Amino acid sequence: MTRRFLTLATLVAVATPALAQRKPAPRTLDASFDATIDSVMKAWKVPGLGIAVVKGNQVIFAKGYGYRDLEQKVPVTPKTKFAIGSVSKSFTVTGLAIQAGQGKFDWDAPVRRYLPDFMMFDPMATERMTPRDLVTHRSGLPRHDVTWGAGGLNRDELYQRLRYLEPNRDFRAVWQYQNLMYLTAGILSAKLAGTSWEDVVRTTVFQPLGMTTADFSVTDLQRSADFSYGYARLPNDSVTRIPYRVIDAIGPAGSINASVEEMAKYLTMHLNQGKFEGREIVPAAQSRDMQVPHMVIPVPTQPGPGGIDLGHGQYGMGFFVGTYRGHKMVNHGGNIDGFSAELNFLPNDSIGVVVLTNMNGTNTRDFIPFIVYDRLLGLSSIDWSGRYLTQFNRGRARADSARARDVAAKVAGTRPAHPLADYVGRYHHPGYGDLTIRLDGDKLAAKYGAIDLAMEHWHYDVFETSPRSTASPIRWKIQFHLDAAGAVTSLSLPIEPAIKPTVFTKQKN
Repeated sequence: MTRRFLTLATLVAVATPALAQRKPAPRTLDASFDATIDSVMKAWKVPGLGIAVVKGNQVIFAKGYGYRDLEQKVPVTPKTKFAIGSVSKSFTVTGLAIQAGQGKFDWDAPVRRYLPDFMMFDPMATERMTPRDLVTHRSGLPRHDVTWGAGGLNRDELYQRLRYLEPNRDFRAVWQYQNLMYLTAGILSAKLAGTSWEDVVRTTVFQPLGMTTADFSVTDLQRSADFSYGYARLPNDSVTRIPYRVIDAIGPAGSINASVEEMAKYLTMHLNQGKFEGREIVPAAQSRDMQVPHMVIPVPTQPGPGGIDLGHGQYGMGFFVGTYRGHKMVNHGGNIDGFSAELNFLPNDSIGVVVLTNMNGTNTRDFIPFIVYDRLLGLSSIDWSGRYLTQFNRGRARADSARARDVAAKVAGTRPAHPLADYVGRYHHPGYGDLTIRLDGDKLAAKYGAIDLAMEHWHYDVFETSPRSTASPIRWKIQFHLDAAGAVTSLSLPIEPAIKPTVFTKQKN
């Protein structure tokens, strides 16, 4: 037993220096890095992106690639502003963390102590929900994103309708990403300050960091001297410019716009436990609390491209927490129409990366930080673009197969029970509001908020919607329901896929 142990120890002692010698030396972000980014953009059809890299207290790299305006070939610069989407969530928590440090609220007290009118569908969640619950995605509520994604409702209207939105899991039972809870966190922050969420973030985060051009609306974005348009990759792999989505109502969950130059300041502050240029912006204890796990993220049904190189996902407060090749990693991504963003850092290595792109839902934002880390830490190179492309293509294939199965299940030779005019009307749900059905020539059409959808008969009293824009396809099966007399009384559709189809009742006027 002893001899075997000594032999193994000797082998380890001999092997370790050899392994150390084979470890690549750290590489700089030089022309070869530029070539790598150019090849990534070409493979993923990304028109433009900005990258900033922070080490310790210094920005060691900030550069624009490609075009902020593809049609006019206007280049991206480090000052080009992009929509950062859900990276905004970390700003909401940062503002709240500053307020918590000032003693304005307790993370673990009931939300109703501060917002007496707060109400959820689940009475237990109504009474027991805390600010920490709001920002750690454990409310029991699935996304219900169409409530705000369709537009038409303001921030308070969305907040007041929470009580009508059904959960799919018990309160605090599981992690589920939830934008409306972040809207509520923003309302809480505003109430504590006696102002707006925008003013809280502007005065507690933007101004101390010198983020002088960052803003809160794509309306303001377009008034900037240097801003990007947003683009989408279509199923045929062509690239098209798409309209901005005005998401001011859900602002605390995703409406901020900024440049990589400004985001590098924000990253520096979080990388240094709340300090920037020697000044405390966020109390250190609050900063640490944001960067430690509060919820374990369920294992995905489909394996991701990370393999053993990415540790199991967890969520802190406004940040995901995990590991990259054995190094603690803290990050948050963002997607909104035409833009994808990533804030990512290795706190124990004091390195961080910001990636802002003008491509809808691109994975490039996910893996470009890994390319940077491999270089700066002297790790062996991994073809991250290839890994993610493989996953992307598999996802496309699964979607095509699912669509084929769906079409195969369609019952041919059926017809609606009524003339199309009988289905026309306004249908209402207390949480989702109104969905209107109208005649459009000899077919039906649906409108929900700003979403305008064509409708094709599927089978029986079921119609399938299709968008009038190919950039963001929506396919809902709308089923009309009849009473005992045969009159059309309601419709249902899977507007929130995680729960049973939502019923909208036909209104008499």
